[in-house]
Amino acid sequence: MRKISYREALREALREEMRRNPAVFLLGEDIGRYWGGAFKVTDGLAEEFGDDRVRDTPISENAIIGVAVGAAITGMRPVAEIMFGDLTALAMDQIANQAAKLRYMFGGQAKVPLVIRTPFGGGVNIAAHHSQSLEAWFMHVPGLYVAVPSTPYDAKGLLKAAIRGNNPVIFCEHKLLYHVEGEVPEEDYIIPFGVADIKREGEDVTVVATLCMVHKALKAAEILEAEGVSVEVVDPRTLTPLDKKAIINSVKKTGRLVAVSEDCKTAGVTAEIAAIVAEEAIDYLDAPIKRVAEPDTPIPFSPPLEQYVIPNEKAIVKAIKEII
Repeated sequence: MRKISYREALREALREEMRRNPAVFLLGEDIGRYWGGAFKVTDGLAEEFGDDRVRDTPISENAIIGVAVGAAITGMRPVAEIMFGDLTALAMDQIANQAAKLRYMFGGQAKVPLVIRTPFGGGVNIAAHHSQSLEAWFMHVPGLYVAVPSTPYDAKGLLKAAIRGNNPVIFCEHKLLYHVEGEVPEEDYIIPFGVADIKREGEDVTVVATLCMVHKALKAAEILEAEGVSVEVVDPRTLTPLDKKAIINSVKKTGRLVAVSEDCKTAGVTAEIAAIVAEEAIDYLDAPIKRVAEPDTPIPFSPPLEQYVIPNEKAIVKAIKEII
């Protein structure tokens, strides 16, 4: 099977869905023919589909999402790009109070087929306002779907599913994944939301990881394999809906859980995963649950300090060894 990058997989998904359905259009800052997006995901799409369907916008995140919500409820299928995930804070009223609630408030008479693509995560030395991982914010809002693809295959399949769906989706990408290559079939496919993927099977401990942390968990598993420890790596792929069954079944098999995410530890993604297992599978645990996440601090600009706060494979290995 051919290999393409995460960036190329996202671009293919957008191109194919725009060809498939004329109601799909893109909007965001610098996404058009003169720049192609801050991370070049939309590069070349304006040349094919025109400026009406690949719309450069003013620098106003609340305007971008406000327009997208209005377009969605009147029959279009907008895909809005927010240049950095941190900047979703500027549009939280439109996201959390409008897009997430409209279908409920109108008794199902209104649909909101809106996708908000945005990159999260650190590691590129752009400091506290452009490096956060805020996935847990959106998990906390009823009505929003949250996707966290870690591979090109998952990125394409989940984005196509998000565009075809009728609910608002926060589509979380990671800056360090755009160049990562992986196998992606040429034929059309979608990945349904709420279905986790076992990225590596194991017997001794379950590691549930998201986005960039999936790759670090796989590296940790390779390190520990040499020491005789068998690690199962579970990638939820979507946080809302969350595939609780896959996580619990893995924990039932291994008896141990390490939850890994790049967001802050307090009230974060790992907290929810740990709570689910504690409530629904505690009798199967042979050791305490461990969490690996960022400390509760802004992301430093200093490269050494940034690397210090971002979880790595050494931290995952340490957490696993503490419960093996």
